[in-house]
Amino acid sequence: MALRRRSIKDTRGEATLFRVRALVGFALILMGLGVLVARYHYLQVQRHDEFALRSENNRVKPRAIPPARGLIFDRNGVLLADNVPAFRLEVVPEQIKDMPAMLAAIREVVPLDDGDIDAFKKQLKQNRRFDSVPLKLHLTEDEIDRFAISRWRFPGVDVVPYLTRRYPYGALFAHVVGYVGRIDADDMARLDADRYKGTSHVGRSGLERSYEDMLHGEPGYELVEVNADGRVQRVLETHAPTPGKNLYLSIDARVQKAATDAFQGRPGSAVAIDPRNGQVMAMVSVPSYDPNLFVNGISKADYTGYMTAEDTPLLNRALKSAYPPGSTVKPFLALGGLELGLRRPEDTVLSTGEFCIPGQQRCYRDDTRGGNGTVNMVRAIQLSTNTYFYRLALDMGIDRLAGWMGSLGFGKKTGIDLLGESEGILPSREWKATRSKYPWFQGETVIAGIGQGYWNVTALQLAHATATFAGHGTPYAPRLVMATQQVKERPVPLPNPATGPSLIHKPHDWDVVNQGMLAVVNEVGGTAKGQFTGFPYLVAGKSGTAERFSRRSNDYDTNKNTSYLATRHRAWFIAYTPVESPRIAVVAMLEAGAWGAQDAGPIVRKIMEAWIASTGGPVPAKNNEAAPSPASSAPYAPEVPEDTPVATPADMSAMPAESTSTPGNDDGGNP
Repeated sequence: MALRRRSIKDTRGEATLFRVRALVGFALILMGLGVLVARYHYLQVQRHDEFALRSENNRVKPRAIPPARGLIFDRNGVLLADNVPAFRLEVVPEQIKDMPAMLAAIREVVPLDDGDIDAFKKQLKQNRRFDSVPLKLHLTEDEIDRFAISRWRFPGVDVVPYLTRRYPYGALFAHVVGYVGRIDADDMARLDADRYKGTSHVGRSGLERSYEDMLHGEPGYELVEVNADGRVQRVLETHAPTPGKNLYLSIDARVQKAATDAFQGRPGSAVAIDPRNGQVMAMVSVPSYDPNLFVNGISKADYTGYMTAEDTPLLNRALKSAYPPGSTVKPFLALGGLELGLRRPEDTVLSTGEFCIPGQQRCYRDDTRGGNGTVNMVRAIQLSTNTYFYRLALDMGIDRLAGWMGSLGFGKKTGIDLLGESEGILPSREWKATRSKYPWFQGETVIAGIGQGYWNVTALQLAHATATFAGHGTPYAPRLVMATQQVKERPVPLPNPATGPSLIHKPHDWDVVNQGMLAVVNEVGGTAKGQFTGFPYLVAGKSGTAERFSRRSNDYDTNKNTSYLATRHRAWFIAYTPVESPRIAVVAMLEAGAWGAQDAGPIVRKIMEAWIASTGGPVPAKNNEAAPSPASSAPYAPEVPEDTPVATPADMSAMPAESTSTPGNDDGGNP
């Protein structure tokens, strides 16, 4: 048996191998440690500021503070639009892992309708994920309590206090003040996102929309410390927002209420303007609506009710609805005849009951069967004699007629500080050319002379023209806001200088037309005789009864039933007082009125009576009482509530939808 070869242990080689391996391992450890140190140096030193900021941002969050919206007052400091505390449910999207599941779960705690969900989803697309988005506005106490119990189930959802808009007078000022509504996707596309950060509402209509930039203010912010769940632990720093400016209107709440009540629910509109400066003292559209319903989202039932109502309460009739003015244009046409040198006050026209254009068989009738006989300008205005104005319009021609009436503001916007004003229709050759293939006919000029045919004016336009005339021809753009106010400062009047020189170049022309309008109200035979009996100031006015349908023949309608006539006529009345120095010009329009003087005249009187009461003037007597001697003009300075920081009217006085009536009516100059 062969002897096995015995292996000899290489102790020296093993030791050498161990040392090599140990050195390699140590080198690897040193390399790893070096990489780790280098990484630590990179993170802790080179990028220290960046990661420190990230850490701080996880702990400290900026939160927008929306500004308080400016308040709105009437001329005497009566609050018309207020901010009241409320609570809303807000969501921070980045803290919600499953949004659909959260919405489904929270509906079991706080009732949410489809409108709330739709509005929330629209705002989600417009906001950044770390910005709070309102889910439900104006929570009730019960809803707040129910959510508080289940708060732990909804991280990223919280109840937040805020100020919401409230309109104490509801429908009374709805068409003037307007309302605010929730911001939607369309709003965010046009609004400055930084300026509206944290804001949930924006002006939708009326002055709330026209003066949005002033009312909104500038947002602030605060830095808050939050925990790992995102809940606020403490406020570290606060930068207060700048509140919006307060607005002081020229409207008197007492006159506004009297004007509204005078309509007794009948559809129509009224406007009262101070001829000295263009300040609007009342602007009424009847019926109206409750703007509070729109602030936090109107219900489908309420909105459907408004939209389907036959009397269209959402329509601002004073601003947007235009109707034939009827005989109310006659004083302005007479003034044009004098100013253009086409008439002298003593020139007369024989009214026999009808007027015929030479060479034409068709004739145009007077409202009075048999006519008024021989009349001059003053008597033609007093009796509202159609023939006189048929002849004047024909002599003037449509081009000069349109030019003169256009200078008084007809056929264009008045420039009032409200959006959405209608231009109406001023009959002219150019206007017809854009809408018809037929030329202008003389008969259309004739009926334009009595405010019928293509004519369409708004109550605001007619009030503006009346105020311009009452102010001896000096035009002022109508203004609703007469002053603005920063917080803790005095109100600053907004200037409203005249928009041009006087339109009346011969003062005697004004005297003649004024005499005719005085006779309408105060002389026997005047179409409004008796309407202002017992009134303490002299009133000058003009009635107008515009026909709503084209006449089929020249036969007189013998039906004297008031209800029947109201279905066929629109009733107008224009007036100003005191005559010696006019301080208020009023227009009232009823969509369904038998006669201008009988139906619209009393509305104008009640507005003027409320104005006198607001100025502390003499108390008007009733119609059946003896009329006192006309009072002289007194400075217009209503009392201001004590401790109310408002600019008084005395301070401010120094501040320099188409109608459905058929075009082509051939009469309607009813007084």
